[in-house]
Amino acid sequence: MSSLAEIDHAKQAVRQHVWDLLERENAAPAGVHGHIPDFVGKDAAADRLAALDAWKAARVIKCNPDRAQLPVRVRALQDGKLLYLAVPRLAAPKPFYLLDPATLDAPFDIAATSAGAPEVAPTVGPDEMQPIDLIVCGSVAISRRDGVRIGKGAGYADLEAALLADAGLATADTVIATTIHQGQLLDEALPHAGHDFPVDLAVTPHEVLSFPPRRKALSGIVAPHLRPDQLDQIPALSNPAHRAGMPST
Repeated sequence: MSSLAEIDHAKQAVRQHVWDLLERENAAPAGVHGHIPDFVGKDAAADRLAALDAWKAARVIKCNPDRAQLPVRVRALQDGKLLYLAVPRLAAPKPFYLLDPATLDAPFDIAATSAGAPEVAPTVGPDEMQPIDLIVCGSVAISRRDGVRIGKGAGYADLEAALLADAGLATADTVIATTIHQGQLLDEALPHAGHDFPVDLAVTPHEVLSFPPRRKALSGIVAPHLRPDQLDQIPALSNPAHRAGMPST
C-alpha cells in the first residue's frame, strides 16, 4: 500500500501534466499552475450541467468558489436554488456562505464570487444548513475510468465534503459533479487516498461522463490524515472528535 506521501507525489505529477497541457493548448490562462483551471468553455460546461436531471432535481447546491465554476454558481441562483459557498480556507467559525436568490440584493454574478459573497451573504455552520442535493467541485484531473478526482492539492474540497458528511448533510444520495475542460479528462487510473472522493458526473463543454453510483456515503473527517496546520487554522475542526487519532507531536 502506498504511503500518503507517495500518493501526494503521484498526484502532483498528474497536476503538473494537466497544467502544462492546458497552458500549451491555450485552454486556460497562463499561470494556471497551482490553481483549479479557469478553463476555456466553462460557460458551455455549466449549461450542459444545468440540462441534466441531477441539476433539475437539486434544490440545494454546494459549490466551490473558483472562477472555473462561476457560471455554475450564477446559474444555480438564476434557477432559484439555495447555494452554499465555502469561506476561503474554511477560516471562519461558520465556514459557509449562504446565498439565497430570494433575498440577495446584489447581482448574482457579483454575489457568487469569493470577493462578493462576504459583502452580501451571511455565514452559516453545518448545524444551520439544509441537506445538500448536489455538490459541484473544481478539479484539476478526472479519470475516465471511475471518476477519481485530483484537485489542486490544498485539500479543502475534501474537508468541506467531510464536514458536510459528518453533519449528515451530504450522504450517499448527494450527487457530486465537476465541470472541466476536455484536456482534464485522463484515460488512466489516478492516485487517490482514503479521504478523497470520486465524482458521479464529469461535465465538459462537449460531453457528460456518468460514473457508477457510489456504494457508500462520503467519508467524514479522517483524523490521521489531517495536518496540524489544518487543525490550528480551521475553527470547524476544533471538535475533539476530529482530533482523535491524530499522531502525537
